[in-house]
Amino acid sequence: MVFSILRQEAAPPPPPPIVINKYSDEQLRALAKRMRERVQQYKEKVVDQYASSPEISPPVKCKNEKKVEKDMKSKLMEAAWFSVDVVLKPIENLMDSVLGKTIDPFTDRHYIAWLSFVTLAFNYNTWFITARLCFPYHTESAIPYWFALDTLADFIYLTDSIIFQPRKQFVKGGDIIKDRVMTKKYYRDTERFKMDLLSLMPFDLLYFQFGFKSIFRANRLLKADTFFEFSDRLENIMAKAYIWRVIRTIGYLLFMLHLNACFYYVASEYQGIGTTKWVYSGLGSAYLRCYYHAVRSLINIGGLNEPHTVFEITFQMTNFFTGVFVFSSLIGQMRDVIGAATAGQTYYRSSMDNTVNYMVANHIPALVQNRVRTWYTYTWDAQGMLDESELLDKMPLVMRTAIAVDINLATFQKIDLFKGCDQQMLVDMLLGLKSIIYLPGDFVVKKGDIGKEMYIIKSGAVQVVGGPDNSIVFVTLKAGCVFGEISLLQSSKDGGNRRTANVKAYGFANLFVLEKKDLFDILVHYPESQKVLARKGRKLMKAKGPTAAKADEEKKKGLALFGPKPPTPKLLRAFGGTINKRITDRIKAATADH
Repeated sequence: MVFSILRQEAAPPPPPPIVINKYSDEQLRALAKRMRERVQQYKEKVVDQYASSPEISPPVKCKNEKKVEKDMKSKLMEAAWFSVDVVLKPIENLMDSVLGKTIDPFTDRHYIAWLSFVTLAFNYNTWFITARLCFPYHTESAIPYWFALDTLADFIYLTDSIIFQPRKQFVKGGDIIKDRVMTKKYYRDTERFKMDLLSLMPFDLLYFQFGFKSIFRANRLLKADTFFEFSDRLENIMAKAYIWRVIRTIGYLLFMLHLNACFYYVASEYQGIGTTKWVYSGLGSAYLRCYYHAVRSLINIGGLNEPHTVFEITFQMTNFFTGVFVFSSLIGQMRDVIGAATAGQTYYRSSMDNTVNYMVANHIPALVQNRVRTWYTYTWDAQGMLDESELLDKMPLVMRTAIAVDINLATFQKIDLFKGCDQQMLVDMLLGLKSIIYLPGDFVVKKGDIGKEMYIIKSGAVQVVGGPDNSIVFVTLKAGCVFGEISLLQSSKDGGNRRTANVKAYGFANLFVLEKKDLFDILVHYPESQKVLARKGRKLMKAKGPTAAKADEEKKKGLALFGPKPPTPKLLRAFGGTINKRITDRIKAATADH
């Protein structure tokens, strides 16, 4: 046993590990040591939850630091704007009597008129800054005139930013904000204010250092938002907005040619004016000659002098490619504008052509075909569309109600049958009206027909006629008159709702029609008005006569009239014979109730 112990003591130590890279070995050992220490610390953290974390705590920042900085910045801005407002206060008060405290940018015509001046100033800068930059127009005699025009344009810019833009109303949460303080603050927080401020920066002062150069006015082109706003507002108030769209598209085309003329002159000056046949020769008006070259070059008319140098060839090729792209875009835009302007006309022509083709295919008589063509032509000329309901159906109910009230409510209120009814019921009835156009000689109603509608004459006239060949005119009803309202309340029992006379159009007549079904659907919601109408209907039925047979006999004699006036003596003599006093009294009573 002693021997074995001595043998173990005498055993050689294990060989050291093989180290390939000493630096890597040291780094791995240090990493393993840190990992063991980290594990030990987490074990202690599990045992004692209040032990400190091995992670290094981040530096503590003051939470209020940014808030204080932001507050200081806002206070400084408020103080600066307050001083500006104090200076501008007298000017703003002076303009209040002209413009008001605030401006509605969508409907105020004064604001739209002002935008036209700002747009004019913007176009002056856009066209003449580029022209003066490229062409030698800054001569000693012309500089005073340029300076005066520049000052005038800058004054318009400044007035717009001080007087008009801070007054514009805006919508916030569905409410229209009309408070001057809020509109002013809103404008100053927008991107447009920043662009307006940049466009007014007086870089013109660099004239004193570098001379009179229009490049220092290039920031005036940042006022482009005003041009597009004016364009939108003008389209909204114009009856034929496509006219402005065409003018605007032509303006884009002319401006592209203007830019190309400027580039051509710069290229000619770079090559040397008059040095080759391709460049500007130096004769005549430089701008007109260059503009003429731009027109022929961009529109690819041809007949231009051939370029010879690499620069000339490159410039001309760029012109051709740009012309193809720009003019194809402008032509497409012009096509869209004209197509939108004539969309209604195209629809009218298409509908008429399809109808005519249908009538020809079915061998409809020529007389009927001519009347159909006349209806299409007159309807389009009279109201600019074939069916007004198609346009009104796209509007919200509030807008349709407002239009209907403005057109027909006054007429409805004058109808004796509807006096005493709920006003809201009358408004609902207006929404059920339909517009129909009758040609000269068309029968609106015929004697004996079932009465399902009442009529309001919008324009034109109708005649109540009778006699063997309907040649006798009892009365003529013109715009604003109503007829056929009694049939809406009469029952179909015993033929009580049949028409009692013939009514035909005298000339072209545009009538509003209210159907019985629509009236009954409305009366369900107005029981009191329903009682009033029922009472008046019974009264009118009593005034009509005790028996339908005698009434029919009187109709045959032409005495049961369908209008507000009794027959004239001349008309009565035309029928011949003596009129029974009882019949005459009944006619007068019916007329008074009507």
